[in-house]
Amino acid sequence: MGVLFGTDGVRGIANVELTPELAFNLGRAGSYVLARHGSGSRPRILVGRDTRISGDMLEAALAAGICSTGADVLNAGVIPTPAIALLTRKYNASCGIVISASHNPVEDNGIKFFGPSGYKLPDEIEAEIEELVMGDMQNLPRPSGKDVGQTYVVEEALNNYLSWLTSCYLLPEDLNDIKIVVDCANGAAYEAAPRMWESLGAKVIAINDQPNGVNINDRCGSTYTEVIKRAVVEHHADVGFAYDGDADRCIAVDERGIELDGDYILLICALDMQRRGEFNDAGIVATVMSNIGLDIALRRENVKVTSCKVGDRYVLEKMLEIDSLIGGEQSGHIIFRHHATTGDGLLTSLKLVEVMKRNGLPLSQLAKEMEKHPQLLVNVRIEDKESILAHNLVQTALQKAEQRLGEFGKLVVRPSGTEPLVRLMAQGPEQHVLEEVIEGIRAAIEQAQNQP
Repeated sequence: MGVLFGTDGVRGIANVELTPELAFNLGRAGSYVLARHGSGSRPRILVGRDTRISGDMLEAALAAGICSTGADVLNAGVIPTPAIALLTRKYNASCGIVISASHNPVEDNGIKFFGPSGYKLPDEIEAEIEELVMGDMQNLPRPSGKDVGQTYVVEEALNNYLSWLTSCYLLPEDLNDIKIVVDCANGAAYEAAPRMWESLGAKVIAINDQPNGVNINDRCGSTYTEVIKRAVVEHHADVGFAYDGDADRCIAVDERGIELDGDYILLICALDMQRRGEFNDAGIVATVMSNIGLDIALRRENVKVTSCKVGDRYVLEKMLEIDSLIGGEQSGHIIFRHHATTGDGLLTSLKLVEVMKRNGLPLSQLAKEMEKHPQLLVNVRIEDKESILAHNLVQTALQKAEQRLGEFGKLVVRPSGTEPLVRLMAQGPEQHVLEEVIEGIRAAIEQAQNQP
């Protein structure tokens, strides 16, 4: 990744790192680069955002930059991120842009681009945009008169997205016998999620659906599930879904108030597809952080699991490479490639309820197909990550750890891309073994750092 673009667009503290000036330049450079890669006609760029207070400021600056190059803005307002991916294709837009920092706190924000196909921009196009923003933009065109771009409000955007979502529900019967709690994280799902479920006949209890600009992801949503777990039990609901701020991921809660993460969702949906003959030989894609229990459960059913780096961008890349139809992360980013080009929390929750209805089973029963193994995640501070990890002492400790964990264990060592940290993750059948393994690696790292 470059200086500006990370694995999920450009992010930073709004008005400090992600300033209006930067948003203006991203809109200006992005529309210019995408026009060069497009059909040559006047570009149209679809823009949406989540509910955080800085969205108005960044949206105005971004739109001004886009219009300054002669491109038009299609403003979809507050809308889930996956809706922009979908509607960019539907409206034949040159690209889609989302202003959101997903599950991050309110002070953060981000700008993420989707290409005309609905997929995230290729690295080389992001690099072109970044080069312009970081370099000299004085030579970019400045049209005048009738050639200046305009902004058009797309009032039907959310309705179009919801119509597509409900068309993805493939059973003939409605959901009038299902009670669902939805935690909207005071984010982009606050209107979309309740409307989707109500349109299918479900009884809906919506919580954290009153955004005020500053309460997005605040002790709610997919990264804080205590509230929805209690609500499911108190309301005697059949299931609960916690979305994140831009609604591209979800975490499920079963009828007992037990949290089920993305690994469980992947398992349940993949097994349903396999048993109905909808699978291909590629199997599923999961990240290196997925629980080893997922691999074991799917292996029993002859479903192949391919691993990739953490990040929904890398999940999708691997899915396209091997022609997999479903993939995802523990965090609740699940991609149904025969439906969508990106993770979609609302679609994910819809497909999970579809499996419940099709099988006539509660979510807790479906989740029994997988036994999660203990998992231990520790951050170790290392200033010189590359040389320390390559040190003989550390390499020996890592080899011993993998041998100790054995066939049904997993060890992941991930240097942080933004901090002087290495993240150590160990999985296996017994917690005390994980603690001993991690402690052995940590001691080796400390010894290696203290050597002259």
